[in-house]
Parts: sequence; structure tokens; C-alpha cells
Amino acid sequence: MRHIAIVGSGPAGYYTAEAALKQWGEDVHVDIFDTLPVPFGLIRTGVAPDHQSIKAVARRYESTALTRNVRFVGNVMLGRDLSVAELQELYDAVVLATGAPSDRKLGVSGDGLPGVFGSAAFVGWYNGHPQFTDLAPQLDQDTAVIVGNGNVALDVARILAKSEGEFAGSDIVAHALATLRQSRVRRIVILGRRGPHQIAMTPKELGELAKLNRAHPVVSSDDLPSVEEDAALDTGLRKSLGLLRNFAKNENPRADDVTVEFDFFAAPHAILGDSRVEGIEVERTRLENGKAVGTGETYTIPAGIVISCIGYQTSPIPAVPYDEQGGRFANVDGRIAPGLYCVGWARRGPTGTIGTNRPDGFAIVEKIAADMSGNSGKPGRPGFDALAEQRGIQVVKFTDWQKIDEAEVAAARNGAPREKFVELEKMIEASGRV
Repeated sequence: MRHIAIVGSGPAGYYTAEAALKQWGEDVHVDIFDTLPVPFGLIRTGVAPDHQSIKAVARRYESTALTRNVRFVGNVMLGRDLSVAELQELYDAVVLATGAPSDRKLGVSGDGLPGVFGSAAFVGWYNGHPQFTDLAPQLDQDTAVIVGNGNVALDVARILAKSEGEFAGSDIVAHALATLRQSRVRRIVILGRRGPHQIAMTPKELGELAKLNRAHPVVSSDDLPSVEEDAALDTGLRKSLGLLRNFAKNENPRADDVTVEFDFFAAPHAILGDSRVEGIEVERTRLENGKAVGTGETYTIPAGIVISCIGYQTSPIPAVPYDEQGGRFANVDGRIAPGLYCVGWARRGPTGTIGTNRPDGFAIVEKIAADMSGNSGKPGRPGFDALAEQRGIQVVKFTDWQKIDEAEVAAARNGAPREKFVELEKMIEASGRV
């Protein structure tokens, strides 16, 4: 029997478990550990609440989770409950599938002021991640600035621009909806260091912005390259440029519209304010060999909130080699050390789609199979269970999660798929593990 521990129950974790089942069949036990009492990682707390079709992929993971050879081990934190070294003593292979849940810092003066948020924190707030329940962003000023030119920036802009009725069918949590209901934000500025040809925004997400009841996307025609230059772009980016060109044709907004301004060739230079954010100083940039360089020209955008959507990094784990520059675990094709591996964003950084994690999971299992030599005699699941009992670790299993799931669905407001528990204690109570 092979014993594999996977740390992280998001897409990379479950695809790796699926691959292990295909590789060894009945001759493997897979334990999937997670700090939270609930599974599915960024599917639950990262994917936008109004993108329910994307969240539906969790049903695929559920079929893997309900396999007898696979077990969800929730509410177990590395460093608090046990160490990676202890997992390695218990399991033949340990795979870190922890994703990249931490924000990259803006790295400018004032980025620690109240009112400056990273996208992991802000998205976690409106998605009900227990770590960010008390974030309490103040949306009492006219202008919000979003830094970044990817889909996460569009997600944040869309959430800020939506009317309350447009959240029907989403699982945005009640505390976020209440704050957004009182929002006074009527201008959203999206800063991009480079130009329209360098955006990482897909046409689907840009198109969604154009369909909102009160959002009024604005692009300066001066920032747009010639139409002829679009011919060299791939199909998706060419479609995105078409949408930006349409935005540049928009007439003056209506009185109740929320303008969404795309400010290209603009880099954050400093966050301004005393006790909280009052504005952002921006430096105009130009492209040199595809890179944004400052021109020295600066201007100020008054703002009450700044949300940085410039990327994520994996959270370090004690005694695990870490690549500071890459923001991920130091590895060679997923191998960190003998018996220790990483997969997904923890291996390659925050790139690719959810589906990219499937081939990644299958590739790492092939490496594990190549590295294994017979039965190691490690205790695996029984060994962990004995340790958990000895230390009083309150494990939440998948059947317990199903009880949490049922309670969230039952508590849903009218038209919503669920109302998430946002406190660990409430999750544990709903699981019946008290």
C-alpha cells in the first residue's frame, strides 16, 4: 500500500489525488489536508461569487473525495498541529498543493496604510474566507483605485460596480453585500503599468463588465495602438482589444453610472494619506523593449481605497526550501527533496487556469511513482490518526463537510445558492464535530 499526503484541497490537490487513483488503484491511500474545515480552496474563496459555472468544477473533485481510498483531513494546520517532517515520517510521499494565497506587496511608500488591500484579502473578504471576515473595507469615498491589468482586477471592479440586484444567483457573503449596498464608490480607476497590448484580461471578463446595469467602462483613445497593430495578437487578446476600443467610444455616463476608467501606462508611485488612504500618486510610464519604465511625470488620483491585484505568492512553510523571487517553493520539476513534492501554483507560481492543474497533478504522480521503490513500511493514515488522537487534533472529514454544505445551502438568502459560514467555530459546529 502506498501512502500519500497532499497538503491543500484546491484544484491542484484533488487533481493529484485523482492521478494517484489512476496510477495505483486500490493500492494507495491519499489523505488531503487543509487548514480550513471546508475543501476546494480557491474554488470556494478565490473564484468570483458571480461565477457559479466555474465553481461547479467542485463536483468533479467531490467524486474523487468520496472514493474510499481518498480522505479529506480538514482543520489541520502545518506548524500548529504537525510539521512537514512529521508528515514525511508517516507518508511515502508528501505533496504541497497549498497554492499561492498571499498577496505580492505593491512595494511603494504608504502601502501599509488602512484602506490599502491586496486582492487575496479583498476577494477573500467578499468570498467569506474566515481569515478576512473582519477586513471591513470602507467604501465611503467616491473613488476606488485598482492596481493591475488581469482578470482579478476585473473581478474586483465588477463586484464594486454591480447593483444589488445583479448579485442574484451569486454566493457573495452577507457582510460583503451589506457593505456594497452602502457603497458610495462611483468611480473605479484600473491602473496598468503597460499598455492595452500587454493586458492579461480575457474577452469573457471584459465583456461582463460591459453588460452591467450601471458600469460605464472608459478607455482613452490616446492609449490605444493602431488597429493594424492588433493583427499580431493572438485571437483572445485581439478580442479583448476590440472591447477596449468599444469602451473608448462610450458616450458620457448617466448620473447614476459607476465609471470604470482604464488608465494605461500608469504605475503606482506612492500611497498618500495620514490615518487612512486619501489618494495615490501615479507615475506615467512608457514601454522600452516591452518593459514599463517611468517618465518622471506624476499625477495624483484622490481615492478612499486602493486594491492591489498584481499577483500572488505561496506562503512559506518552515524547513521547506523557498524561492523568494518566484514566490513559490524551490523545486526542480516539482521535486523539493526526497519524498517531498509540490504541485500547481506552489510549484510553478500563479499562472494558468484551474484546468492547468490537472496535467500538473498527473505529472507529479508520475514522478512519485518513478521515485518509489517498493513498500516503505510507513504507517500512513493509521499513523496520522494515532498522532491526531494523541494531540487532540479536531479533524473534519468530508462527510462532516457535507453537513456544513447542507447547512449553508439551507441558510441561503432568496435566489442565492448558499450562505457561507465565515467563522471557523460556526463551521465546526455545523460539521457536528463538537
